[in-house]
Amino acid sequence: MSGKLWIPRFILITLLFISSRVYSQCEFSFTGRNKVFHFNLASSIRNYPHGVLSEDGFYKVEANSSVLWFQLCDVLIFNHDPPRCVGCEDCGGPSHCGTSCSALVSENVRGYDVCTSLGHASSTKVDIIDKEDPGKGVIVQMSTGNRNQNCSLSVSVICQKTKVDGPLTLAKSGTCQYATQLRHPAGCAAAISGHSSGWGWFSTLLIIILCLFGAYLVGGAVYRYFSLGIRGIDVIPNVDYWATVPHSIQSCFGSLFSRFGGSSRGQQTSYSQVNF
Repeated sequence: MSGKLWIPRFILITLLFISSRVYSQCEFSFTGRNKVFHFNLASSIRNYPHGVLSEDGFYKVEANSSVLWFQLCDVLIFNHDPPRCVGCEDCGGPSHCGTSCSALVSENVRGYDVCTSLGHASSTKVDIIDKEDPGKGVIVQMSTGNRNQNCSLSVSVICQKTKVDGPLTLAKSGTCQYATQLRHPAGCAAAISGHSSGWGWFSTLLIIILCLFGAYLVGGAVYRYFSLGIRGIDVIPNVDYWATVPHSIQSCFGSLFSRFGGSSRGQQTSYSQVNF
């Protein structure tokens, strides 16, 4: 019995591994303007538990007698209204069209709807839309990787924090290179943090204090040297006070050590020795 169970377990583990690998490909980080912009398209966000993934299993857009179905960061899932077209190679075939790819387009050729696969989830690549404005969103690209006819789809996921709009447009270039856009909260940077190499507020404050102290010493010394005619070490302003600073610091630490050290010794000696 146990020997028969290892097959479904192996299939389940394989599917989980593939799913996690695909989702990791939908993570992207971009560094610019002393900030790190991090995007995770498949992560859960408010009102959208599956991130940019369509809860219907696919997005659909039509233009110029062409129909495009696509899903980001995952494969297409048709629970209703599956594609009915000729061909559909590399995406389940005519009998199971749209079951093994992430983007599929249907075009009417001589009265027949002919389907072509445009990409797979494993080929997903994410890049920034505008490097001058990293918060604008990202562009998701996928392709078939076919040497004879390398079809592809580019989806611009534009940052819109309040709601989802689109896809509304469909553009075609070349033989089978398509592009569309989508406005979605997942296109907004999930985390923005500054570089640690920059100056912090404490370091800036410390530098200001040191500069003021140096200006005080130099200005005071110049005044005492030229105006009062003082020479030697006495040219330093308030030299008597500065001479007592090391001794004052030593006395302060000494009193702290004696206070805490004395209390601990007092606790140890407050108990009398008992002989058994």
